Amino acid sequence: MRNGFGQYNKLRLGLLDTSLATFGNVGLNPGTLVNSGVSFFGGTLQFGSARAAVNIGPPIAPPGVALPFSLEVMGISNMIGITNFIGATFHYGVTTKFGLAIKNALSLKNGVDLKQAIEITNGPDMDNAIIRAPIAKFGLAKIPLVFGRCTGNKGFDVPHPTVKGKRVRHICVEGPESAVYVRGVLGGGKNVIEIPDYWQGLVDMESITVQLTPIGTFQELFVQKMEWGKNIIVRNNAGGPIHCSYHITAARHINPDDHTEKLHVVYDGESPKDYPGDNDQYSIAGYHYDRKGGK
Repeated sequence: MRNGFGQYNKLRLGLLDTSLATFGNVGLNPGTLVNSGVSFFGGTLQFGSARAAVNIGPPIAPPGVALPFSLEVMGISNMIGITNFIGATFHYGVTTKFGLAIKNALSLKNGVDLKQAIEITNGPDMDNAIIRAPIAKFGLAKIPLVFGRCTGNKGFDVPHPTVKGKRVRHICVEGPESAVYVRGVLGGGKNVIEIPDYWQGLVDMESITVQLTPIGTFQELFVQKMEWGKNIIVRNNAGGPIHCSYHITAARHINPDDHTEKLHVVYDGESPKDYPGDNDQYSIAGYHYDRKGGK
């Protein structure tokens, strides 16, 4: 087709030609190709059969002559709608996502992963072969544990609060009970430690232990009694004033509805599903029963 400038610059295949209706293609943009039907470029996965409106495949050429790529696009490409990728996708630059990204398959990361936003994890997480499950809000009766190697120490690692370039790592205390504690300082003429009211029904009152440490001077301190499960009475055997710090520990009930249920510390089995007690009262990292079907 010859345009007004005497150039053969447009090729139309089929009956429909919408390219001539735009301002940029009216004699100003040479090299317009319009095809209202199916297009084949190079070879296709199925010869003679159209898989899409535009089919692009490796060029058909003798061995050693064919180009290495089927398609190369320079500049900015706009894709509106759904794009299906079957195979591997390699990104060598920056990838920015402004919308929702949903992954329903395995995701492998071999480099640095920087996240500057809130991350919400609703499934298990595998990190260097140590399996961790989400520990969120499971209620008062849910006790988070770790299932995995014996060396899977639970802890936290944070920047040093005052020294730049240093970090602090602590490891959580482990024990054969679900323990809770309160601590403080007793003095000012008082000799009564008030137990938190929410401990009623939460902990085994018979398991309460008290540690007293004199402050300022030696004192012959002792626990005289516990009144009504609410107050701990402290006395000084020498009759002097009381000034001390205290640390009170108690074992939480495993089952708030059945206070006779105890923790089985050692039991026979190959996995947590063999636990002889009620597994519904635990949230075990790496073996979450809502996901593993271990009920």
